[in-house]
Amino acid sequence: MAHPAGDVTDAEVLNMSSDQIDERVRQLDEEIRVMRDEMRKIAYNIKTMGTKTKENNKQMQKYMKMPWLVANVVEILDLADDQAEGEEEGSSSDLDALQKRGAVIKISKGLVMFLPRIGLVGPDELKPGDLVGVNDDTYHIIAKLPPHFDRRVKAMEVVERPTETYSGIGGCETQIKELKEAIVLPMTKKELFIKIGIHPPKGVLMYGPPGGGNFSLFKELAKTLLARAVASQTKATFLRLSGTLLNQVGLGDGAKMVQNAFELAKQKAPAIIFIDELDAIGARIFEFAL
Repeated sequence: MAHPAGDVTDAEVLNMSSDQIDERVRQLDEEIRVMRDEMRKIAYNIKTMGTKTKENNKQMQKYMKMPWLVANVVEILDLADDQAEGEEEGSSSDLDALQKRGAVIKISKGLVMFLPRIGLVGPDELKPGDLVGVNDDTYHIIAKLPPHFDRRVKAMEVVERPTETYSGIGGCETQIKELKEAIVLPMTKKELFIKIGIHPPKGVLMYGPPGGGNFSLFKELAKTLLARAVASQTKATFLRLSGTLLNQVGLGDGAKMVQNAFELAKQKAPAIIFIDELDAIGARIFEFAL
């Protein structure tokens, strides 16, 4: 007997008795019922997960609500197994790995906190000295703060292209000549130094009382104006730090400020870093006998 095209027949079914066919139909009905139950469970799980996701999003918005506390990352630590918090059901291996690293932070209020759970920022994204925003209740890290939020960066004077010239500085012809040889030429003609096998200078120490030009018997150096004029001639970014400020900030902040200055100088190269009032850093401590 010929079968029409597209009518698929099973030779095994054709050889079955009526009872066997009925049994096969019952088996298929049972399989369909099981599949439908699984589909209902999956649909229910999807709905439940959707509800949980909405609740988590609401909690996240509440969790991230500003204002945040400002803190510095002191250290990232690898936790021992007994220090890591218990794993939640369904947690992924990546999450488990993150939970095995903690952080020590120093909050602006002067508190030092240990966080076995860091928060919303992964430990690989953090390094000591980073400025972060933390929740004012749990102290978990919410986000890294960009560099311009850091008061240490704000403490620097940054001028992209200074406009000062040597003509506005009187009585410093010798110093101007020496600066051109020590700073300007190495920046503009570095290949000449390399060609003759000389390492070009990378900095100079400018000393003298405050003031400028011929207004002093000793022809005091107009140090800031000279540095800005050099930056203008070399088309370099001018970064100014105060030695007094470096000496007044908290423990470790001065070193971090210098590090930030050099990192910023690399980003804005060519750049000149001018540290004013340098003598404030090495002030002597005198002992007085009573």
